Formats: sequence, C-alpha cells, structure tokens
Amino acid sequence: MTGLELLGLFMLLVMLGAIFIGLPISFTLLFLAGVFGYIGMGPRVLSLAYLQTIGIMKQDELVAVPMFILMGFICDQAGLMERLFRAFRDLFAPLKGALYVVVIVTATLFGIAAGTVGATVALLGIMAGPMMIRSGYDVRMSAGAIAAGGTLGILIPPSVMLVVMAPVLDISIIDLYAAAFGPGFLLSGMFIAYTLIRCHFNPKLGPPVPIEERPESMKIVLWECLVGLVPVTVLTIVTLGAILAGITTAAEAAALGALGAILLVILYGKFTWSGLLQACYSTMATTSMVLLLAVASNVFGAVFAWLGTASWMTNALLASPLPAWGTMTLLLTLIFLLGWPFEWPAIVFIFLPMLAPVAKGLGYDMVWFGCIVAVVLQTAFLSPPVAMSAYYLKQVVREWNLRLIYRGMADFMVIQVLCVVLVLIFPAIAMWFPGWLQARRDAERKKVQIEYVMPAKVAASVLGPN
Repeated sequence: MTGLELLGLFMLLVMLGAIFIGLPISFTLLFLAGVFGYIGMGPRVLSLAYLQTIGIMKQDELVAVPMFILMGFICDQAGLMERLFRAFRDLFAPLKGALYVVVIVTATLFGIAAGTVGATVALLGIMAGPMMIRSGYDVRMSAGAIAAGGTLGILIPPSVMLVVMAPVLDISIIDLYAAAFGPGFLLSGMFIAYTLIRCHFNPKLGPPVPIEERPESMKIVLWECLVGLVPVTVLTIVTLGAILAGITTAAEAAALGALGAILLVILYGKFTWSGLLQACYSTMATTSMVLLLAVASNVFGAVFAWLGTASWMTNALLASPLPAWGTMTLLLTLIFLLGWPFEWPAIVFIFLPMLAPVAKGLGYDMVWFGCIVAVVLQTAFLSPPVAMSAYYLKQVVREWNLRLIYRGMADFMVIQVLCVVLVLIFPAIAMWFPGWLQARRDAERKKVQIEYVMPAKVAASVLGPN
C-alpha cells in the first residue's frame, strides 16, 4: 500500500468516527475531502470539487427527486391512504388477522403512489393503531406490521431511493424500477402470509373486525374499494406506466405525478394554499438534505478514488479466496450492518460507490445488485439504533411500548433477510421484469429497422446500383 492509499484509508476511518459521534454528515464529508485532498494533491482539490459538483448538477435523473417527494407530501393531504384503508378494512373484515392484511396492502399501494416512509408509518399508526387496540390485536405483531409495511415505500417504485441509486450505479432508472417490483411485492406477500398463518393457528393474535364496525351491505364495500383504488391506479399509470413504457423520462413522469396528486387534492375538496405551501417547504427541506449529501459524497468519493484507496479496496476484495457468492454475501452483510447507524442516503452516496466496483468485478449484473441492495437498505428503517419507523410509530401510538415495537420489527426483519436470500438464490425474482421490458424494446427496435430498411432495398432493386 502506497502513502496516498494509506492517507485515503485514514480519511475513511476519520469520516466514520466523525459521523458516529454525531457530526453533520454532509459538512464532515466536504471538510475531510478538502483537508485530505489538499494534503494529497494540493490546490487541485478545489478544481476537482468544482468539476464533481457540476457533474452532479448535470444528472437529469436527480431532477425527479423533488417532484417525487412533492407528490408524496401532496398525497398525504389528498387523504389517499385513509380511503385505501377504509376500503380494505371493509373488504377483509371477516378474515382472521384482517387488520394486519389491511395495513400491509394499504402500505404497499400507498407506497406506489407516494413512496414515503415517515408519513406512511405515521398515518397507518393513527388509523390502525387505535382500531387494533380496541379489537384486542397483539401489540408486538401490530407494531411490526405497521412499521414493516411502511418501509415498503422505499423499495416499491416510484421510490426516491431508487432514483438516486440509479446514477450512482450508472444504470437505467427504468430497469432498476422494473427490477424492484418483484422483490417489493414478494416481500409484501411474505408479510401478509406470515400474519395470516400465525392468526390461523392463534386467532387471539388478530380476531376479525367487530361486526358493529363492518359496513351494512356489500354495495358499500364495493363503492369504497372503487373510490379507494381508482386514485392510486391513475397515479400509477401517470408515473410508473409512463416511465416503464418509455414515453417519458423519470423527471417528466415525476412532474406529471405531482400534478396528478394536486388535481386529486382539488377533486377531493381538500386543497388549500397553505397546505400546498407547507408541502413545498417540506419538499425543499428534504430535497436540500438529499442533494447536499449527493454533492458532498461525490466530492469525498472523488478524492478517495484519486488517492487510490478505492482501487486498492476493490482489488483486495476481488483477490480474496472467497467464491463470488461468498464475497457478495460479505458485501450485503456490510451494507446490512451499515444500516444500523446510518440511513439510506448516507449508504447510497458514500459507501455504495466503494462497493459497487467489487460487484461489477465479480461479474454480477448491476441492475440486480442495485435491487438487492435496495432490499437490504430497507432494513435501515427497522434496525436499531436508528430504526426511524419505531420513532414515527411511537409518536402517534403512545400506548405502545418502544421495546415491544422493536421486538415486533425484529420478527419482520427475519422475513426481510429471507427475502434477500431468495433474491440471491433466484435472481429471476428481480430480473424477469427488466428482461421482459428489454425484449420488448429489442422487438420494437427490430420492427422499426425492418420498416425503414425494406423500402430502401426495394428502391435499390428497382433503380439499380446507380
């Protein structure tokens, strides 16, 4: 190891120590990049920082970040989750463990519409928490279902995490979105199956919804389902459908989605200028945090790479005696452990650029790698000591003990680990949809080529070589 590589390794260790003691991540990264970069490369570090910042500003994919965030905040005001929750509560009322199913299905569909975690967990806690307490549901499983269901929003498109992960891995946002559908819905189905199986063998964990709280007729149930599902379907077609069909870019689809959410608020009669202004303020605060971290981590990563430490780490991991699957398991375990103290933006922007070259060097498809990393990163909201879902839930359901909330989330974390193992063993879970889309694109491209080439050949045969 050369002197510059040692300097880069020391910079990495100082960064980890500074973040662990609570220093602001973005400013810490910029400060360390400036100091260690100046020691290693002199005044050129300023030019490097400038070029990296300009490079981030030119990434069109990041334009979608504020639009998707705004769409999520607007969806909260539109009351989409309340309508979904009421619809599925009436539909599944006679089922044992009905409220568990309602919580997870609502979180899954609302995650498609909004892609937020904090708002989803809080709203589910407000709506489902008191009802679960009245119905005698198990506190541990109830808390776990709400917290775990709420985290599905960062995995199921249109996830902001996937938007920022795609340029970091230098892959198409369309392919990453398509890959996330399989594990996302698989995980949702596993959550539902787990709760239903446990309630089947122990009905005390989740009795059916009381008769007095059920609707009077099936007509009311069908109407609530229609009203609850149509808005989500429209937003899904406007955003994801346009992206996956190749009609619009992610940024354009995000803008259409935000506009669609505003129109829904108007149609539901809940539009206020103060509410829109508050949504814009919240969007600016969240977007500023994400993009400042993107710039800071990009500058830090550039200095780290210039010092040669990144290449040294990649070569060391590739030269390890472990088989490819063993090295991949090591990488995913490291990301899982990083999810305990760090939230996903720090991991995506700081650590993923260091680990991705190893996965690429092992011959793994980067879309698949991005997808499985997203599933692992989902545990950042369920694993202590950060475990933001626990704090969101505790704030709105104060009757539940934080220790029981953690224990409930731990049960669902086991299911998430099982999902990661399944995606590792069966990559087609993530890759079937991107492969299908690619086959369609290839077929359309071939069709266009035939339409243009064939007339040219006919004309050449008629007119001759001259």
